Amino acid sequence: MNLPNLLTLLRLLLIPCYLWAFYGVESPHKILALSVLLFAGLTDVLDGYLARTYKLETYTGQLLDPLADKLMMVSVLFTLLASGRLPWLVAALLVFRDVAMIAGAAFFYFQGKRAVPKANGWGKVTTCFYYVGISLCILAWPTPEAGEMVLWFTVGLSYVTTVIYVRSMKIIPVRRRVY
Repeated sequence: MNLPNLLTLLRLLLIPCYLWAFYGVESPHKILALSVLLFAGLTDVLDGYLARTYKLETYTGQLLDPLADKLMMVSVLFTLLASGRLPWLVAALLVFRDVAMIAGAAFFYFQGKRAVPKANGWGKVTTCFYYVGISLCILAWPTPEAGEMVLWFTVGLSYVTTVIYVRSMKIIPVRRRVY
């Protein structure tokens, strides 16, 4: 257990905090919920930076980090859907993309291979638009539709980013085959 993994565990613990802040605090703008979400995003950036910079990457972190990200994303999308701040199609397209990526990685994993995408800036740009869109939806500002429009753009950008990742991906064998 190292600091990046502790930050990832903290992000997992922030999920119920986000849900409480969204549903338990009466406010049309949900500023506390947004604050929890942005703090969780900051821990994500920080744990990745620390793990890479100080060579603290672990197998546990490689599993928990994306899990924490996806669980937080699903929680946020669920709250926005349930509160009528986001249409089903936007959420479904965002979730479908992530499920397809996870299924693809699992497919290669069970063949004894690993899919390694080349890092590029498009993923970070997509994440920034995702956070801006989600923030606008949570705040319902400047209009309730503003966040939805940004998220529609983010959906398109996320699929373009996925194509770029898949085209640059290397499939490498791992030491042993997994059955």
